[in-house]
Amino acid sequence: MNTSSPDPLDIATEAASALSEYLELSLDKGKSLILVLSQGESSKVYLGDPGEPDADWTSYATIPNTIVRALLDATRSGFNQLVIAGQAYRFARTFAQVDEHGAVVFTPA
Repeated sequence: MNTSSPDPLDIATEAASALSEYLELSLDKGKSLILVLSQGESSKVYLGDPGEPDADWTSYATIPNTIVRALLDATRSGFNQLVIAGQAYRFARTFAQVDEHGAVVFTPA
């Protein structure tokens, strides 16, 4: 057993916690959560309107791609409804292009 590899359950828990935090922020600000994917070790999280130029978005965080993969595994394209720590979240997950990167957009529903 490789003790240096992260526990998938811990990663899933961390991803759920991050998603609930980002969705709450998205709801509070009335903006979409935009996750710009990277081939590196981490991806960028923004708040904004995916129809506006990315220069108008607010940079929020950089998260490890292990968490990104867990977020994508826990959600699907289209309408989603998840309960995280007893709180229900409804959102749509869509895709966008940002410069030369793909992006996943979470919009509260």
